[in-house]
Amino acid sequence: QVQLVESGGGLVQAGGSLRLSCAASGLTFSNYDMGWFRQAPGKEREFVAAITSGGNTYYEDSVKARFTISRANAEYRAYLQMNSLKPEDTAVYYCAAGYRVYGSSAYLRESYRYWGQGTQVTVSS
Repeated sequence: QVQLVESGGGLVQAGGSLRLSCAASGLTFSNYDMGWFRQAPGKEREFVAAITSGGNTYYEDSVKARFTISRANAEYRAYLQMNSLKPEDTAVYYCAAGYRVYGSSAYLRESYRYWGQGTQVTVSS
């Protein structure tokens, strides 16, 4: 049974930083491409960042200069380092895992088979 568990969310002031972690189990982690998505109240779930099994990274334009996605295959974990946070980054952040996700497909929710329950990130102004 595949499980993805996010942690590291919380309340932070604008300009602050958070590091989200996604712990994976039940799959061969190194074979999977990992993504982070977020969903704000009343909005669609949107792509934030992705890292392929080969280490290629993709970012949504508004976070490109502020967020960094990484992975530690030996630990079965993916990370999202978020710096210079803004109130508009407030959302529930979800970790997702997919197989053979690359190129433009990395930005699409339907490319990912497994999802975590999410962790809340709140940025105060």
